Amino acid sequence: MCGRYYIDDETSKEIEKILQNIDKKNSGKSYKTGEIFPTETVPILVAQKDDMVPDLLTWGFPNSKSKGVIINARSETAFDKNMFQESLISRRCIIPANGFYEWNKNKEKIYFTQPDSDIIYMAGVYNVFNKESRFVILTTNANDSILDVHDRMPLILQREELHSWLFDNNRTQDFLKQVPTILERKSEYQQITLEF
Repeated sequence: MCGRYYIDDETSKEIEKILQNIDKKNSGKSYKTGEIFPTETVPILVAQKDDMVPDLLTWGFPNSKSKGVIINARSETAFDKNMFQESLISRRCIIPANGFYEWNKNKEKIYFTQPDSDIIYMAGVYNVFNKESRFVILTTNANDSILDVHDRMPLILQREELHSWLFDNNRTQDFLKQVPTILERKSEYQQITLEF
């Protein structure tokens, strides 16, 4: 599960560059930095011809069965779901962020980042609903760095994998099965439970 993530345009030159390019392309449209919530319009990377280009999309597919939106798709079953199948084939995207949030069983908010980079690249897919482009974040089984907090985590791509994720259809299945990199965690406070 990934229900919130964070973009800080002062700490990542790459995100700043993406935002500047979006400003030129999407004058008049607004986006948000800081803590990102579902249904907000945010910068992501998509394929356009042979280039990886920035665009502004809204986080969450409409949920036809109830109110609200679908914000994540399980990478293990996405190809089996009509809602995601075509997008996985032809509309993959990348969601850049400085990190993401998850909550533990004590409802404590924990922030996860990549130790060797100021930026995390989360794999996603997008589609168009009523002329509005929307995306979801792909999730996978949690690795050891997050497993004690939650059993799911975003499918994280390395910088050198970005082009292949967007353009190489032969590798999509491999990406969906890979184990994400180990992450670091930060929290404002963490409750300590003592055994008596």
